[in-house]
Amino acid sequence: MNKPGSKQIEVQIMGQSYLLSCPPGGEASLLDAVERVDTAMCRIRDAGKVKARDRIAVLASLNLAFELSQKEAVAFQASSFGQPENSAFAEAGGAFESEPLDPQTQARVDELMRRLDQTLDKDGRLL
Repeated sequence: MNKPGSKQIEVQIMGQSYLLSCPPGGEASLLDAVERVDTAMCRIRDAGKVKARDRIAVLASLNLAFELSQKEAVAFQASSFGQPENSAFAEAGGAFESEPLDPQTQARVDELMRRLDQTLDKDGRLL
């Protein structure tokens, strides 16, 4: 099913054709993603240990997700958020004194904290 305004592009991944929907102006990004996936899948296939296409796809996606996670971690550490000694929190002496939040904002903060806790539940609570 093609969304209005989107374009269909035929691509090849590991020798198999796929017809993908692409938003206007997103062709270059989509083709870059296809190239990365194709390269990752072909590398796993060519190593010879895994033959099933679905397993190759899962392993390739895990490898790509891991690489992305590593790049995000490096970028975070390079940002002011990853540098506590340079943060506004540190500049404030390690604590913020603020006005109480209005009920709507407090409810939103509580909901976001609940979602973070739920997401990070395997590793323990965020705060």
